[in-house]
Amino acid sequence: MSREVFLAAFVCLCLIAASIGTMLTYSKLPVHHRQDETNAVVRLVANIFVVMTSLVFSLMINSAKNTFEGIDSNVHAFATQIILFDKTLRTYGLEANETKQRLAVYVEKALGNAPPIDDPLVKGDPTSELALNEVGDSLSLLNPDDPGHIALWNDARQQYQRIVEQRWILVEQSEGVIPRPLISMLVAWLILIFASFGYRAPRNIIVVSMFVLAALLISASIYLVLDMDIPFSGLIQISDLPLHRALAEIQR
Repeated sequence: MSREVFLAAFVCLCLIAASIGTMLTYSKLPVHHRQDETNAVVRLVANIFVVMTSLVFSLMINSAKNTFEGIDSNVHAFATQIILFDKTLRTYGLEANETKQRLAVYVEKALGNAPPIDDPLVKGDPTSELALNEVGDSLSLLNPDDPGHIALWNDARQQYQRIVEQRWILVEQSEGVIPRPLISMLVAWLILIFASFGYRAPRNIIVVSMFVLAALLISASIYLVLDMDIPFSGLIQISDLPLHRALAEIQR
């Protein structure tokens, strides 16, 4: 079970326990703790945290969305650079066939990885990284002997370096950017809010069902946001179709 699923389940249980626990213990509180004035203060404090929670959660959604879109754009750029590199090798001629073959092997290995590797396209598998290094080694062994081939070889070297750089950019972006303390603070606010909901709430199946349903939906929302923040694993993932298209172009 992933960390995101575990956290969502934990949040759901905490929210249900907070709301139903407060509802069940309300009648056992001293009389002066059950006055209307106390209830008004509890509602006022809860409203403050409702607003703050809404703002923080909106920021988390926006951050996860920007992370997902940024990495998706970089994956498309990565695939485009591979295609341009392949076209340069095609133009170079038959001498670059081995480099082309090694490039195809690298893309195949990158796409052939299986979960639970966090980022099957760029890290977690030493064989795919070794295959990319072999592409560079093969390119270095080419020996251009005329100005046209020298220019193509220099272009290919630059394109290969951009591919390596883009790979490391994806590696650095794959860990997620939402701070864990912010998530902890958000969960604490939600627990406080749900506890206030249970204060003076009537004891019936409708109220309990609403508490449980709300806890499930909120925890599911938190899971989706955290899952989108790490877009190479989980339910919401970056599509690998750009690399599939790049591989098809190489093998054409």
